[in-house]
Amino acid sequence: MAAGGVAIIALATAITLVFSLRKVRRAQRVVLGDHNEDLVAHAAHLQQSFEALAGYVEDAARELNSRTHHVEQRLDHAIAHRALVRYDAYGEMSGQQSISLALLDTERNGFVISSIHHRDSARLYVKRIADGAGEFELSPEEDEAVKTAIADEQHVTTAPDDEPER
Repeated sequence: MAAGGVAIIALATAITLVFSLRKVRRAQRVVLGDHNEDLVAHAAHLQQSFEALAGYVEDAARELNSRTHHVEQRLDHAIAHRALVRYDAYGEMSGQQSISLALLDTERNGFVISSIHHRDSARLYVKRIADGAGEFELSPEEDEAVKTAIADEQHVTTAPDDEPER
């Protein structure tokens, strides 16, 4: 009888352990997949995969930094400062149809375009700007456009002494 009781307890324990082992193996399959490798080999494989991924991410970050640096250098030479000055070049009360437009990069290099309008003609002038100064002598309106552009006052201004009379 005692041996039968011990056998029943041993059988119940064995059945419980079988179900527990099935749960552990199911959980292990979730972690390991269907590969027949032990947990240590799986952990080593994960470590290698992580190191390879980390290397890829570092290479991608270096490439991105290089590209960003290249783009920033190109943007330094793009038009960053601009200003437009309208004025009446001939004082004819024909409205402020003449303009001077300054277009400069971050190093204050670029050009100023002046379009002088008269009733029967129009003239266009372009002057190079280097380090905020004109290559040739600038008119007062051109100089104002350059100074306004450098000051980042990026809006249309009107020359104060060229107001049309009413």
